[in-house]
Amino acid sequence: MPELGKSVTDEHEEIVEQQADITGLLLHHVYAPLIEDQHVRGVLPAPPTRDAVRVVLGDRDAYATDRLTAYEIPLRVDDELRTPHDVAGLLRTVHTGTHIYPGDKVGSVMGMTLITVDPTTVDPAPFTHDDWTLTLLRCLTTPSTEESPEARLCGFLFLAPDRLRLYLDSSEEALPGMTAADVRPGGALTALLAALPSLLDEQWLTTTDADDPHCSRVVDLTDW
Repeated sequence: MPELGKSVTDEHEEIVEQQADITGLLLHHVYAPLIEDQHVRGVLPAPPTRDAVRVVLGDRDAYATDRLTAYEIPLRVDDELRTPHDVAGLLRTVHTGTHIYPGDKVGSVMGMTLITVDPTTVDPAPFTHDDWTLTLLRCLTTPSTEESPEARLCGFLFLAPDRLRLYLDSSEEALPGMTAADVRPGGALTALLAALPSLLDEQWLTTTDADDPHCSRVVDLTDW
């Protein structure tokens, strides 16, 4: 049930905002390991029926789904939301050492093993000095603005060396739900960033991906 005074739409918006914040924090760990030799290989906005985020971990150069593990972490804690740093701490704990999960907590998504984390059974790893320093520098170099972007990045996934999937929440009413935009790393970055919001509703570039439950549509921008 929604909190008193909040609509289902308000609560969903809270989750989307948190997914976007978590994505922003974990981008750093595409190159810098989150724990030991494990890197973030994707952040997935969980389907709308689940107030959660899914984070994909694996080796830095891993693309094959059998070398990746996705962890689903619930974002609600009573009347509060877990912070991006809470999520990072939980990931560092669950991906270290050996853990035994009940059968109903282990599944699959997009060919990857999917583990649903029960945060009540996990002691999150502590906030490190590197975490603190990175947070400070990001706040100084990327201050928040009053205006929200036309398309918010709520997740991403490395699909292949030449294909990156972006999960975007558009402000356009004609684009409900998440839009996945597949782009080619190494392309015209500045031009793509400028044009991206307007390209999300191009029907001739749009398909669906029945194997990806994290989006409502896929826009192929790899040749753009």
